[in-house]
Amino acid sequence: MVKLNKIYTRTGDSGTTGLVDGSRLPKHAVRMEAIGAVDEANSAVGFAAVELAQSDHAAALSAIQNDLFDLGADIATPGEDFAPSEMVLRIVPAQATRLEVEIDAFNAALPPLSSFILPGGSEAAARVHLARAAVRRAERAATALAAVESVNPVALAYLNRLSDFLFVLARAVNAAGGGDVLWVPGQNRQEDKS
Repeated sequence: MVKLNKIYTRTGDSGTTGLVDGSRLPKHAVRMEAIGAVDEANSAVGFAAVELAQSDHAAALSAIQNDLFDLGADIATPGEDFAPSEMVLRIVPAQATRLEVEIDAFNAALPPLSSFILPGGSEAAARVHLARAAVRRAERAATALAAVESVNPVALAYLNRLSDFLFVLARAVNAAGGGDVLWVPGQNRQEDKS
């Protein structure tokens, strides 16, 4: 269990931050960008969870927020050994598989897509779409890190699956209300008559 007695430590005043292994990196390092993007995604999921707190989706979003904290710890632990241990927290395949099972359950009850959808509908669905976009940013940051350093491949799969989960969740939330907002290609174009 983590115990934080003091919130400020002054150790980052020089522009560096510590990793799980005790090493320090500049706060603008690619690894820190990935960790920060995961934190943003977690905050966006929390924003959606507030709106869905009384729904059947609350437990799934709570589990995802915990997973995203695990994922941040995973990325904050450099190295090439991606096996979890008592001292090393890693995302494991079961976490991504859980999302796949939930995606399949949601999707089975939804009509097939006939168009791309706009990120909106109800307020709850709009918040879920915002979380999905934040997760996509986290995925881009994590894959940028993976291009230059070792990253747990299951962590990358989890982020990819999570954005899919949030897309389908937003559709499920909208299905319970007014439905998805469909994209109409070129809807607002006007012909130039000059």
